[in-house]
Amino acid sequence: MRKFVFLIIALLVGALNAFGASGYRNLMSTEARKLVEQKKNLYLLDVRTQDEFRQAHLKGSVLIPINEIERRLGEVPRNRPILVLCAVGSRSNLVAGFLSSKGYGEVYNLQDGLMGWYRNGYPIER
Repeated sequence: MRKFVFLIIALLVGALNAFGASGYRNLMSTEARKLVEQKKNLYLLDVRTQDEFRQAHLKGSVLIPINEIERRLGEVPRNRPILVLCAVGSRSNLVAGFLSSKGYGEVYNLQDGLMGWYRNGYPIER
């Protein structure tokens, strides 16, 4: 039932995003890198699996896999800007919308994901 509710929320958030009514912003990795450099208190939320995170991640990022986000929502700070990321931007898009629907203010989605970040030659940790 929880998965169904989360799916419905994700679909609604996606529909709102398509009409420009979402409370989060999609950023390509070029824009996201500038954000990381400018906002020193930026919370980097990685929503991939633990295995994916072990292979490569952004320095300082916090892993909360997408399937744990509802249960661990209290770990995500409300008083900091948040950049949500995954491999290619699809899971992070869902979580960014979810956070926005829960009242989180400054939320960004890394639209091209860690793959886009890596393709642009930006640093990752292994």
